[in-house]
Amino acid sequence: MRTFDFTPLFRSTVGFDHLARMLDSAARVDEQTFAYPPYNIEKLGEDKYRITMAIAGFAESDLEITAQDHTLIIIGHARKEEASAQYLHRGIAGRSFERRFELADYVRPAGATLVNGLLHVDLVREVPEAMKPRRIEISSRGTGPTAPAIENKAA
Repeated sequence: MRTFDFTPLFRSTVGFDHLARMLDSAARVDEQTFAYPPYNIEKLGEDKYRITMAIAGFAESDLEITAQDHTLIIIGHARKEEASAQYLHRGIAGRSFERRFELADYVRPAGATLVNGLLHVDLVREVPEAMKPRRIEISSRGTGPTAPAIENKAA
């Protein structure tokens, strides 16, 4: 596996540490992570999203959902199997998993539900008022505030 050191790029920057974290997480590719469990990401509205994961056989007590920094972590703990079960064919995966999703700025989990073997995690984007674009009025020269004139004084 190839690894890249992006440290020299961030020596002269301030506040871009989340970019370094994103590049690090993108560089870590684990093929098993992409295979199980399958998931969908839906856009429900302008600022609403939903992650749906197919996790048949898991109960609410087997799942752990954590939001930390800009990462959503979903962990499923496999149950202990009964020794008396004798399978002729085993096609339902019931193994433990950990799935990580990188969240954009101001996106946070709003809730989660488990319905018919599907885990739905709802996400919302809440941009603070200070960060929203605001309209700046343009005034003409004669009506707006004017700069004070310096009257016969040395600077």
